[in-house]
Amino acid sequence: MKWLSQNYPQVIELFLTHLALSVPAVVASFLIAVPLGWSAQHGRGLRGPVLVGVGLLYAIPSLPLFIIVPVLIGTPLRSSATMIVVLTVYGVAVLVRSAADAFASVPATTLDAAAAVGHTRWSSFWRVELPLAGPVLLAGVRVITVSTVSLVSVGAVIGIQSLGTLFTDGFQRGIRFEVVTGIVLIVALAVLLDGLVVLAGRLLMPWTRGSVGRARAKRVRDDAPVLAEPQLASAGKHEEAPR
Repeated sequence: MKWLSQNYPQVIELFLTHLALSVPAVVASFLIAVPLGWSAQHGRGLRGPVLVGVGLLYAIPSLPLFIIVPVLIGTPLRSSATMIVVLTVYGVAVLVRSAADAFASVPATTLDAAAAVGHTRWSSFWRVELPLAGPVLLAGVRVITVSTVSLVSVGAVIGIQSLGTLFTDGFQRGIRFEVVTGIVLIVALAVLLDGLVVLAGRLLMPWTRGSVGRARAKRVRDDAPVLAEPQLASAGKHEEAPR
């Protein structure tokens, strides 16, 4: 605790830096992955090549990618821009498959009905397809949010400041509490952002709260006859027994 009391300004600054690297990467991943996932689902013969391509992106080790990205886009090696681009690459690699699965979960009959009542392709996407795909997309965004917060710490190995800096500095100077502080704060940040994503999902998709309730109610209704029949049969036997 003595170390934390003496270094909390630096810890707060690293926490905010970590946050500033994570959020843009998650947003950029979402904006890139949704169109790609939609195209993969609706483009004839595109789903396989697109999903395989983004899967290969995730197979690239992070440290070589930190070298490749500055060469390709001309950013400094130890810059926030390089870090955000690297994180976005990994986020897109994960979220495109979730987006394709989300759009695949929308029944074709629903899209046909939307077209039948006069929705254009663009209107059907915004007013029918995207809302119905929303819950699955939200699950994918939660995954990349947590993974992005974790991956930011890798940048500390090449000198990009973040909460991962507490790991490298703590190991080099043998300060265990500094390392533990970095771990706790990264987990806390991941939980915080995940909670904000869930909250945003509930605000943007209020119908999902109702669907959960209806789904539970449906399960209760479906189970009720199964449970009632043996009870009625048993009751009938008890009534017939005295005869």
